[in-house]
Amino acid sequence: MATIEQNPRGIPKAPFVDNVLEFVPDGNVEPTLRKFQEMLAKYKYMEVHLLQRQKSLESKIPEIKKTLDMVNFLISKQESDEEIESQFEITDTLWASAKISSTKTVCLWLGANVMLEYEAEEAKELLTEKYGKAQQSHAQVKEDLEFLRDQITTMEVNTARVYNWDVKQRRSKKA
Repeated sequence: MATIEQNPRGIPKAPFVDNVLEFVPDGNVEPTLRKFQEMLAKYKYMEVHLLQRQKSLESKIPEIKKTLDMVNFLISKQESDEEIESQFEITDTLWASAKISSTKTVCLWLGANVMLEYEAEEAKELLTEKYGKAQQSHAQVKEDLEFLRDQITTMEVNTARVYNWDVKQRRSKKA
């Protein structure tokens, strides 16, 4: 049984049609073209999904970095007695001013209306881990998108080759 090549995240590699007769042994191109169109549709679906994921990561990574920077700032100010004056976002267009005294804990939004209080060092570790994973995931998504674009191009070329071969065969039969 032939193994199907794939990238590290399991996206199958598109076969390249070098010899059309290997893909269309009986001369009927319709099933082959249908299969190619189906594969092309799957690749395009994966591409849309990955583009959405990339957009999501591109908005989350700066937020995680900004939060990590703030936690690092609070850690650096733990030993001093001075209050920190800050403005924080309540909504997209509403900000509030606050004076923050030295603290050893921070509260982090985890999503789904959940906020948890962490020791500052624990929050730093958590955010550093999340930031690293988000960057790694972003790199993988970019790699997968490049791979998918290559596969989409290969399938479009395959479809054109099989279709053109069929047209050539029909013309030679008429002549």
